[in-house]
Amino acid sequence: MSSKVCIGTRGSELALWQTHHVKALLEKSFPDIIIDIQTIKTTGDKILDAPLAKIGDKGLFTKELETALLEERIDLAVHSFKDVPTAIHKDLAIGAVLEREDIHDVFIGHPKKPSQLFTTLPRNAIIATGSLRRVCQILNTRHDIQIVDIRGNLNTRFKKLDESNWDGMILAKAGVTRLGWAERITEILSCEIMLPAVGQGALALEIRNGDKRIEQFLHSLHHLPTALTVSAERSLLRHLEGGCQIPIGACAQLQGNEIRLDAVIGSLDGKRMVKGSRSGSHTNAERLGIELAEDLLKRGGKDILDEIRQKTTS
Repeated sequence: MSSKVCIGTRGSELALWQTHHVKALLEKSFPDIIIDIQTIKTTGDKILDAPLAKIGDKGLFTKELETALLEERIDLAVHSFKDVPTAIHKDLAIGAVLEREDIHDVFIGHPKKPSQLFTTLPRNAIIATGSLRRVCQILNTRHDIQIVDIRGNLNTRFKKLDESNWDGMILAKAGVTRLGWAERITEILSCEIMLPAVGQGALALEIRNGDKRIEQFLHSLHHLPTALTVSAERSLLRHLEGGCQIPIGACAQLQGNEIRLDAVIGSLDGKRMVKGSRSGSHTNAERLGIELAEDLLKRGGKDILDEIRQKTTS
């Protein structure tokens, strides 16, 4: 078996951290492996002056990496699982899912503002986020809060916050922790306040379908509990046909042999929110996602999603 492997990655600091993390794990399991890293710019990396919801939602951060896989320019692509569309190319597959980092979102208070907690922000406070999922849940909790859109890597976002008059911003704890910014976290947001994105905190390693050579390398990296919980979340999202433009939050947790799945669909203004929960055997992870999706749709989720799709396509 050839020991040369080419890994494809986005060029952001976080993407490179994730890729070097995968590289280190592979080198630990296979001391003779020779790993090359190829940086590839995706559509989402090229367009930084528009909100994600305005530039489409299918494979913004994955399509170019998948093309490189299909053209055999790379053997393996490292993705944040939340960026991977629920339907991937028939000739590609998820070769392994790494153990999940903390799933929660966090509030980063402005260092010079008196309130450092989301829960104690003053009236008409300003919060930065680039996510419709976060926007709808923020406004559902606090209608008075003003939202500003923010894009860019973590260093850019922290710089923008520090130079602004904003009260704070909301980010995924996983990325903040991985890049060493944990000391800037002023509050970890509970799932009661903010359900995370589907797949948040998990890394997906994408390969060519049936590539036995690469599969053998990845076998030891695969974390089954994470794969099961993310499978339930992605099944829900697939059934709802959601993406970056749709405010959907979800969190699956393994409790013994059962998975508990919580999810929310929200209107863009946060005034309408449909929440639900389902528990079931870990052997039925995908079915659990479908059942909860159906429940949410019947209880008003379909009307919310239809309205959002009409607005985003008009």
